[in-house]
Amino acid sequence: MRRVGWLAGVVVLATSLCYKYSGIPYTFPDLKFFPAMPKSAMNPVTVEGVELGKYLFYDPVLSLDSTMSCASCHKQRSAFSDSPNRLSPGMSGAPLKRNTLPLFNLAWNTTFFWDGRAKSLEEQVFYPVRAHDEMNLQWRIAEGRLEKSPFYKSLFVKAFGTRKIDSILISNAVAQFMRTLISYQSKYDQVLAGKTHFAKDEYEGFVLVNDQTKGDCIHCHLTDGNVLGTTFGFSNNGLDSVSDFEAYLDRGLGAVTGKKSDNGKFRIPSLRNLAFTAPYMHDGRFAKLEDVVEFYSSGVRSSVTIDPKMEYAHQRGTKLTAEEKRKVIAFLLTLSDSSFVANMEFSNPFSKRRR
Repeated sequence: MRRVGWLAGVVVLATSLCYKYSGIPYTFPDLKFFPAMPKSAMNPVTVEGVELGKYLFYDPVLSLDSTMSCASCHKQRSAFSDSPNRLSPGMSGAPLKRNTLPLFNLAWNTTFFWDGRAKSLEEQVFYPVRAHDEMNLQWRIAEGRLEKSPFYKSLFVKAFGTRKIDSILISNAVAQFMRTLISYQSKYDQVLAGKTHFAKDEYEGFVLVNDQTKGDCIHCHLTDGNVLGTTFGFSNNGLDSVSDFEAYLDRGLGAVTGKKSDNGKFRIPSLRNLAFTAPYMHDGRFAKLEDVVEFYSSGVRSSVTIDPKMEYAHQRGTKLTAEEKRKVIAFLLTLSDSSFVANMEFSNPFSKRRR
């Protein structure tokens, strides 16, 4: 699997150098409190590329029977997660292995998927299209379908200066659109900008989250000095007390790296937009945010690969009071961005064409 990622990167580089990116550079919003946005020299974001990528994201043409698109499992109203589904149905209707991750602020990610198998957004696009349990389409068939479309040929010319359509350019376009999915207008962001203030419970919840003797969330979910709400790392956060991960059905990062020390580790998701993305964890086991906070308070389980930053695992959790848990949730909800899930810039472009 790692070899596939390496080869994909080489092909992306070689192919990108063959095409011109002569479109209008995409203008990102002013992100004053965010870290500098990493930019791809191989796939610069343009207005034309984003438009093409948006159509491809919402078009079921990239699935075997043309019934499933990226947006089928990544719905804008749910911060591009598949809430309320615990596990999304794949092409056959059977549930997928893991809960569908939301899509936002992806430009800062260094790996993708719960197990980190993809190292770039461009590489990430390849997996669901060809996966047998997801969209189940061979890339040569996808290319052929789009080659037959005058509409798409025109969009590819605008974005990449070519009428020749291949899988690399398809993935580049979708990745460009996905980089524009930026969530930055939550109440938390407005507080940072000095435009509003936390309510008393929200502020006290913020303090609890960042207090290492209380919520102790700061090691993995940064909210005090990094607005992204995650370190982008991987962790075994104590969900299961499995002593022998070789028998564990889902080894997470360990299945990708082959290291026993990585068994049971999954990516650390952002705390943003939790109001829209239930259920939670890689397997969607927690239906409500209250369940998540209760788990960290009293349900943590030790195992051979548990993250050493889980300092209170020896006592099953941080042992928050009912009032403290309520205040933590009050703060966490300030990280949800209602404008993001309603932003027409990210909505289905085919709906606009039908009007």
